[in-house]
Amino acid sequence: MRVAIGICYDGANFEGWQSQLSGNTVQDRLEHALQCISGTPVRVIGAGRTDSGVHALAQVAHFDCDVERPDSAWVRGTNAQLPPQIAVQWARRTSPEFHARFSATSRSYHYLLYSHAVRPALLAGKVGWFHRPLDLGRMREAAGMMLGEHDFSSFRSSQCQSRSPVRRLTEARVDSRGAYFVFRFSANAFLHHMVRNLVGCLVHVGKGAAPPCWVNDVLAARDRKMAAPTFSADGLYLTEVRYANRWQLPSSTDVMPPGIDV
Repeated sequence: MRVAIGICYDGANFEGWQSQLSGNTVQDRLEHALQCISGTPVRVIGAGRTDSGVHALAQVAHFDCDVERPDSAWVRGTNAQLPPQIAVQWARRTSPEFHARFSATSRSYHYLLYSHAVRPALLAGKVGWFHRPLDLGRMREAAGMMLGEHDFSSFRSSQCQSRSPVRRLTEARVDSRGAYFVFRFSANAFLHHMVRNLVGCLVHVGKGAAPPCWVNDVLAARDRKMAAPTFSADGLYLTEVRYANRWQLPSSTDVMPPGIDV
């Protein structure tokens, strides 16, 4: 039996999604909790391998299990075994053909940035921070140049294990509200550190260090050394993983309080 689940987590205190020897990852904690419900070892496969400190509003994963349990047990029972920073939002029995990673048609990430002379306190770890004013118009113009299918070698980590650097970016948008900027990205898939490197380049343009057209030069160079430094993980959220209707998975759960637009 294959079960798909949706997960929300605060990644600040975990070493990313993917299992590590330390056992302090979201995958490790989730597998331990599921094993408590199933009574047998469970291996979980996620749609995206978020880095240390990255959060998720709508991670999707699947696991195989020979033990029958109602969907409610996979949600409430598992959550009773998880730390407060991780919560299963839904569970659905699905086809053995479904794969959380390979069946996904797109992923979306949002980056929440606080632009202020003084660093955040109450939202420390939940938002990125930049201490100088940023020009929204310049960042929007630069973001538009990132759209489409490109070789994103200039925006990938040196540790990236993807076979191809080519990705199709279908959304690259920047909005603002008061001292906060929200960067929104959607693509068929993302490279390691790609979103944080995109944000780093947009902030570089927004602070006036380069013109918006500089982004085209960075893309064309296909060289990580040509781009701006990788931005912090603090304000990065996996907000949606999309699948074909044939899988009949629930839509993303609205887990944020009213008025907070991540």
